[in-house]
Amino acid sequence: MALSFTPPIHPGEVLREEFLAPLGLKPYSVAKRLHVPRTRIERLVAERTPVTPDTALRLAKLFGTTPNFWLNMQTSYDLAVEAASLREEIDAIETLDAA
Repeated sequence: MALSFTPPIHPGEVLREEFLAPLGLKPYSVAKRLHVPRTRIERLVAERTPVTPDTALRLAKLFGTTPNFWLNMQTSYDLAVEAASLREEIDAIETLDAA
């Protein structure tokens, strides 16, 4: 069974709280190191935009993680948000019995 967080945790929160804050980094300095627009990282840490594959590759290189670390967080977040919004519709679907 998968872990469930209420509310779901946005990857921007993880970036902000677990990477930027402990290292004393600002979104601008991270963006500069990643060679991306400052607004991309500002929006990410403000939880207004998702982690894209491009950003995941860059964050992985900068912080010594993997791109999957960032993309899996984004996918988990997206699924949790979507599941909450579709709860009634999903609950109405009957599960098929195995053949």
